[in-house]
Amino acid sequence: MEFLSWKVEDGVAVVTIARPPANALSRGIIAEVNEVLEAVESDETVRVLVLHGEGRFFSAGADIKEFTDVTSGEEFTRLASNGQQVFERMETFSKPIIAAIHGAALGGGLELAMACHLRFVTQSAKLGLPELQLGLIPGFGGTQRLPRYVGVAKAAEMLFTSEPISGEEAVQWGLANRAFTDEALLEETLTIARKIAKKSPIALQAAIQTLQYAKHASFYEGIEAEAKSFGTVFVSEDAKEGIQAFIEKREPVFTGK
Repeated sequence: MEFLSWKVEDGVAVVTIARPPANALSRGIIAEVNEVLEAVESDETVRVLVLHGEGRFFSAGADIKEFTDVTSGEEFTRLASNGQQVFERMETFSKPIIAAIHGAALGGGLELAMACHLRFVTQSAKLGLPELQLGLIPGFGGTQRLPRYVGVAKAAEMLFTSEPISGEEAVQWGLANRAFTDEALLEETLTIARKIAKKSPIALQAAIQTLQYAKHASFYEGIEAEAKSFGTVFVSEDAKEGIQAFIEKREPVFTGK
């Protein structure tokens, strides 16, 4: 694999994202996440997965430059749907998946983390969905999963302002489970992962399956609507301006067209 690597110890597969400088979430990373799930699903030596980022960030957003290669709203909708399918597979995966988040989990990076069953963060980590700053919306399930964790009002605040919250705030708001120091994050996460790995795989799988019933009945309708809106918004003049402004490192000027 080009962007992901993993090692197994004590029943825990530690999966590392390595795509410098910011581990931006590309189509390649999403495809490799799916490949990892394929590889470990039937591997009895793996009972828990821990996902973390190499370098300064967990994942500081989607690969915006990759968006410039997309030529139509329909293609953008397909891009969103593909990511949604992989992230849904993560959330319903038969083995617990834990995100260990340091530095930043923004945009697609936070959507990846929200598809995990548990999220442990550093106290100073930044978590957010800044897509509206680019004239876009989240497209990998963010509009549906974020309100489940923090409530509709807080989700609206994070989306509308594009401002990230800290790791400590993420715990307070229900987006993350626990916050640790930068130095302790991975080891503390692995300690919890090893404890979970000692549980019955049969019972863990059943627990994951039954937790899915906590999703609101309209969740999947919302996911489909998100993908369609992702494509519709992409072809707007505001989206073109937002993406170009990001690339040029300037403030976008939106016109509502």
